[in-house]
Amino acid sequence: MPASPRQIVTALVTTVFGYSLMQTVVVPALGLLTRELHTTPAWSAWILSAFLLSSAVLTPLLGRLGDLYGKRRVMVGVLAAYAVGMAGAALAQDIAQLITARVVQGAALAVVPLSMAILREALPRERLASAMGLVSGIVGAGAGAGLVVGGLLADRLSWRHLFVLGALLALISLGMVARWVPRGERAASGGLDVPGSVLLGLSLVAVLLALTQGPSWGWYSAPVLGLFALGALLAAGLLALERRRSDALIDVAELAHRPMLATHLAALVFGAGSYFFYVAMPLFAQQRPGPDGAGFGASVTVAGLLMLPGMLAIIPAGMAVGRISQAIGSRWPLAIGFLAMTAGSALIAVAHGAYWHHPVFYGMVGAGSGLVMGALPKLIVDIVPRARTGTANGLNNIARTVGGVVGSQLAAAVIASGSGGRAGAVPDSAFTALFWLAGGVAVVGVAVSPYAVRALRTVTA
Repeated sequence: MPASPRQIVTALVTTVFGYSLMQTVVVPALGLLTRELHTTPAWSAWILSAFLLSSAVLTPLLGRLGDLYGKRRVMVGVLAAYAVGMAGAALAQDIAQLITARVVQGAALAVVPLSMAILREALPRERLASAMGLVSGIVGAGAGAGLVVGGLLADRLSWRHLFVLGALLALISLGMVARWVPRGERAASGGLDVPGSVLLGLSLVAVLLALTQGPSWGWYSAPVLGLFALGALLAAGLLALERRRSDALIDVAELAHRPMLATHLAALVFGAGSYFFYVAMPLFAQQRPGPDGAGFGASVTVAGLLMLPGMLAIIPAGMAVGRISQAIGSRWPLAIGFLAMTAGSALIAVAHGAYWHHPVFYGMVGAGSGLVMGALPKLIVDIVPRARTGTANGLNNIARTVGGVVGSQLAAAVIASGSGGRAGAVPDSAFTALFWLAGGVAVVGVAVSPYAVRALRTVTA
């Protein structure tokens, strides 16, 4: 008997939650991993960077494979690889083995665009917007839950339990997807654009490597500038190649069209703004009060709990996107979301010295984030034909990932500048600057929002 829409959504929500939880669960344990694996902070940073680079390279390729050969088939393969990567990480004996396992785990970001494409195929149009909003909201809520779960496991148990949990979630998701998600259809014709995939992957590796290593190598050092230049040259070569291919991974005309360009730009600025909070709020909460009183001296677990209300607010906000679009128009959920992020950022910039400021004001940011995260896949569905849903959502996730890298590195630069590059308390002025930066980025999102709503072509659901 075919699975019901509720079962399909349950399987996809579980899958996306498992990925998003494990995306951040290692963050509170980085210090512990550095000590336990007898490595340096520079090497332990690659536990995050390797996952990020792998995700950015593999996501558009796996999204295209889903469009070509079936979303469920590709998602099952991704979850199997993800489970193997988690098991490898749990058994890792040194930092090199752990980083290798994290590279394998990076394939899991593809479950997000694949889920959006499956929802478009499997659900009636009237249920599509709320289901996409729910899945998008789970991405943010899972990331917030990961900070809390990671802190609890790191405080109470071994770091290996982080990855045991990830392997169990991957296996549960694998079973649910195999049982409930329909086979779907082969929506796209043509073949896999191998040259385009290689060029896109190499260009992303060059740019993201420059962004992640810039603080340690020096932003004006020859290696960093060379990587940026290489990334630009490879991207130019990619665009030139894709214009001539009938089975291009990137539809250049689609990418250059204003609604799609604005949608990707909105994802980029959203990713940057989110990471200002991911860096600043846990650091403020865990820091012992400095000379100017900045910090609470809280535990890792409490620092995560202060962000949890904002993360939970993402889910109902994302689910409300469809109703808001029907009531006042499709341009408004994205704009309202960025406006809420702007207001929350401004309030926490002005007042962040009491415990209650953080869950209340970040709750506003979380609600705005939910609207943005729910609006982006819906806008893409309105822009692209069904045959390119997985690929287009994959590229949008890359834009958000790159934005996150930019935001995290800007945040690190502000913190280093505020502390004078010395170990010790970060001044309150640095945290205030980060919160205002998040508000400024959200204002850019408000300005971009009206341009992301016109459909590129009339498509069927």
